[in-house]
Amino acid sequence: MLKDAVDLPVIAAPMFLVSGTEWVIETCKQGVIGTFPLLNARTGEALEEWMTEIKTELEKAKEENPDQTIAPWGVNLIVHKSNARYEEDLERIRHFQPPLVITSLGNPTPVVDVVHSYGGKVYSDVITTKHAKKAASVGVDGLILVCAGAGGHGGLLNPMAFISEVKQFFDGTVVLAGCISNGNEVLAAEVLGADFAYMGTRLIATTESMANDGYKEMLINSKVDDILYTDAISGVNANFLVPSMQAAGLDPANLQPAGEYDANRSRREAKSWKDIWSAGQGVTSVNQISSLKDTIDELKREYKQAIDVTAAKR
Repeated sequence: MLKDAVDLPVIAAPMFLVSGTEWVIETCKQGVIGTFPLLNARTGEALEEWMTEIKTELEKAKEENPDQTIAPWGVNLIVHKSNARYEEDLERIRHFQPPLVITSLGNPTPVVDVVHSYGGKVYSDVITTKHAKKAASVGVDGLILVCAGAGGHGGLLNPMAFISEVKQFFDGTVVLAGCISNGNEVLAAEVLGADFAYMGTRLIATTESMANDGYKEMLINSKVDDILYTDAISGVNANFLVPSMQAAGLDPANLQPAGEYDANRSRREAKSWKDIWSAGQGVTSVNQISSLKDTIDELKREYKQAIDVTAAKR
């Protein structure tokens, strides 16, 4: 089981234009599952270089540090027909055999067949019970319940209600996503019945992430009220940082439908995700730019303290 191969029950979420090779490698070295979107590598050739580097560096780390937990790594594959690289990237998955493949936006059946052929695991992002049932029916190993307040394409369901309902029909691995930014919340996810917490926003403001300094500083200076859930940026509902919209010349109170920005700075310039940055409501926990090692060490301390406090109250 993947949970037996980590120091902390956390999966570092694959984030577009944020998660790169250095970020994934260092996350895994710290005992947390590191993942990245395949499309962060802008070409298929670059992706092969990325996957080769990750496998090589993690195998080297295991050899040099036999007593250290080196967590598994994973990738995120968009299975929607809009992903022009879907077929070739699926073949790259077959070749490089990442231990975990996370599917988004579509039917994961072909991915399940490929990944199971080499013994890997497939988890699917879901935002509704309907989506969860569809993914469960095709044999995925895990469901990532993307709840209200999550960064990126989050859903609107309360995590307590969502996980309770999913547990009624699914006995595989459950991953909880949405506003999980410290060790207390990691433990809370487990108490609710999750096997892993899915963490993104807290790990953007790290020295190893590909996010630019302006993005990281904005996370530090932002609060819950600076997060806006809208489909006007990418065409799909997601949580974005209001200050980044304003910096791109948009009025958060008067957003036009996606694709219709023409004034001053066009939508073509203020591209989704590149200039208009995403974050979850857990942004309040981001208060400095740190290395992944320091950040994950802090999470481990918080998690242990939460366990100790809970035990003392019994």
